[in-house]
Amino acid sequence: MKKSDMPKVREFIDALGLTEEPMCMFYTNEEPVDGISPKPGALPTVEDEAAQRVDWSAINANWMCVIGAIWRARKKKAAAVFDREHFGCLGGAFYLGFLKPQLDTIAYYVSTGIPGQLEGEHYFESPEVSRNFFQTIDPRPAPARFCVFKPISLFGEYEVPELVIFFSRPESIAGLNQLATFVTNDFEAVCSPFGAGCSNIVTWPLRYLGQGKLKAVLGGFKEFLPDNRSSPCAGQVLCLQAYQPVWRIRGP
Repeated sequence: MKKSDMPKVREFIDALGLTEEPMCMFYTNEEPVDGISPKPGALPTVEDEAAQRVDWSAINANWMCVIGAIWRARKKKAAAVFDREHFGCLGGAFYLGFLKPQLDTIAYYVSTGIPGQLEGEHYFESPEVSRNFFQTIDPRPAPARFCVFKPISLFGEYEVPELVIFFSRPESIAGLNQLATFVTNDFEAVCSPFGAGCSNIVTWPLRYLGQGKLKAVLGGFKEFLPDNRSSPCAGQVLCLQAYQPVWRIRGP
């Protein structure tokens, strides 16, 4: 990220009425200093699950939402950092590319649950639909140890964002929606597929990118429920993949 780009970035932010700079994501083998991370824990596998070796009490005790960690990083203007030892939740570990395949318990958890054992979230009508979703979204394996999200102004001269993420009010999201079409000449440039917040800002954009499609992903809806309006995870987010320098469209 060139420091000479920052004046254009700030002009772009002001033109869209954004109240904060975008967060950007990339993978790296260098751990950022003073990053915000979930507590360390052992990431279980499907083999551990089959052998009943998963310590669910430890998983729950160390739980931290990826979007919640990013929210803290946004407020502190710092980096949110994840890896196989600091994953927050099993959904986040899966969507960020640290866990595959997903544990079957999660297929029940996001659908019907298990009577007498596990209350379901009922996002899907059955565990079979959950499994189909996990196979369809098919997260890209993490290409480096750390998955890092940080404000664009914190990027070094030789650091390049892979994804650019805007957390914003609907008015600015609307402007970004139109801009995505202007930049790509694609009348279906903005997609809004189902998924957890971390899938909307990482997994789906990378999936489209792997297919050679330049798509902006609008999401964050799963976290915005009637009983969850005050959650730091709630809100709208639009993610531009492939790091399109859209603030340059008015000139060099």
